[in-house]
Amino acid sequence: MPRISLENLTVWKKLEEQAKAMTSPENHLAHLVEQKDRLKHFSLKTLSLFFDFSRQRVNREVMSLLFELAVEKQLQEQFNAMVSGEKVNTTENRAALHTATRQFSKDPVCVDGKDILPDMAEQRDKIKLFSEKVRSGQVTGSTGKPFRHVVVVGIGGSYLGTEFVSTALNGFSDGLIKIHYLSNVDIQNFSQIIREINLEATLWVIVSKSYTTTETLANTNLVNAHMIQNHLDPKRHVVAVTAKGSPGDDPDAEILESFHMFDFIGGRYSVTSAVGGLPLSLVLGYEIYERFLKGAEQMDIHAARAKVFENAPMIAALLSIWNNNFLAYPAQAIIPYASPLAKLAPHIQQLNMESNGKSVTADGDFLNQTTGTIIFGEPGTNAQHSFFQLAHQGRPFPIDFIGVIRTQYEDFKSTCKGVNNHQELWANLLSQPKALALGKTDDQPAKHFPGNRPSSTLVLNDLSPESVGKLLAFYEAKTVFEAFIWGINPFDQFGVELGKTMASSIRNEMAEKNNHPEYDFKNADSISGAYLNMLYQGKV
Repeated sequence: MPRISLENLTVWKKLEEQAKAMTSPENHLAHLVEQKDRLKHFSLKTLSLFFDFSRQRVNREVMSLLFELAVEKQLQEQFNAMVSGEKVNTTENRAALHTATRQFSKDPVCVDGKDILPDMAEQRDKIKLFSEKVRSGQVTGSTGKPFRHVVVVGIGGSYLGTEFVSTALNGFSDGLIKIHYLSNVDIQNFSQIIREINLEATLWVIVSKSYTTTETLANTNLVNAHMIQNHLDPKRHVVAVTAKGSPGDDPDAEILESFHMFDFIGGRYSVTSAVGGLPLSLVLGYEIYERFLKGAEQMDIHAARAKVFENAPMIAALLSIWNNNFLAYPAQAIIPYASPLAKLAPHIQQLNMESNGKSVTADGDFLNQTTGTIIFGEPGTNAQHSFFQLAHQGRPFPIDFIGVIRTQYEDFKSTCKGVNNHQELWANLLSQPKALALGKTDDQPAKHFPGNRPSSTLVLNDLSPESVGKLLAFYEAKTVFEAFIWGINPFDQFGVELGKTMASSIRNEMAEKNNHPEYDFKNADSISGAYLNMLYQGKV
């Protein structure tokens, strides 16, 4: 598919002119939000979601141009090329088919002439059968105790998405099995988990495509050694989620079972594959997990088929481009006013920043435009008491506010100042975007708030598995739409590899010192050598 340089697009130049006009006083958000039918014209309702962008710094002309940009960049065509199996990951010559993991239709999706959907269904069936056997007690640990703890051993995309979903849907868990995450090679992470689990009743899920990721391999060796020291058979306590044919998929491997990952699904897009499917099914039950998948599938279909002016993730992506490239906001916060979504921002942080933090186009040319956004966040109202001083008076940044109409829990009833807790939460959800947009004048400079600070609000009916699936797929689609506009590849991550390569040489220096205590780190650079001496001397 031909790619057109952004700066050569007429629509891009027109947007640059609109950005200059947006700095005029009459385009302050305090005036924009007062326009007749502002909410009606700058919001949409779809799939039981309400997406309000009325407090973004846009007018009808800006939105019209952004829609034109979407057409110029062929966003719908590129998205459909992705979901149909074309090799959109050009640098690695791969398809990018996270959407296929939750596709329940019978329409084939082919990669290299083979329909991959039967493989997806096979893995789901395998997950369903195994999780039911574990939850029913048919599969037990080496001492015969049923499993009551699951520990996911993985890093980055091997756990962040799963942690987000397991936290979001914890209210649907029957409490039979508790989930933990061994994501850090830091021994303190392992030690804390060991204090929280019953080792005899713990199933370890090793998540690694290659089964050679250094941090995950180190933790796997640690887990196995600890079980052997405690007279447990690792083969009865370990399962692998890995690539077909990897060391973890070897029939002779010391594991209970292996589940397959696929090279056309990147780690940060993998929560709807076996990466998330196995641990989530163990903790929540397979039925809940499948409901989550079907919610994600609904958003995929919406992203692929809805017209640009009705397409929620596409509009969100266009607004992100507007804020990043035209209004020069380098960061964006995600603030869910729902505690179960506490792990959403860390997941989207990796999803978006690893996908779109690029400086080169998919064709290998250096970009003239800035790409990627610094993503961070914290649940409301915690965020208000953490960094909203900066949001209101310091350096501005756009915010995605997320509200939920119905909570997962209805058991607790009390009021304070005439409202219950959920209503108090909503009072804050409604007031913060309003305050950011309008600001406040005051004779005391310390109490003056400039306003004109953009935000969007996304409202969900509930935090059902379906809603969480839609939310996940919304941000996934938004991320790839942004990439398609910039002309970058959101499916590789070579920047992650550079540090790993350097770590290898430092690791070799440590290994040499471990084998020969007199070794003086002669092959390390002077700065690294100084730090290594601190480590081995045990003091600064």
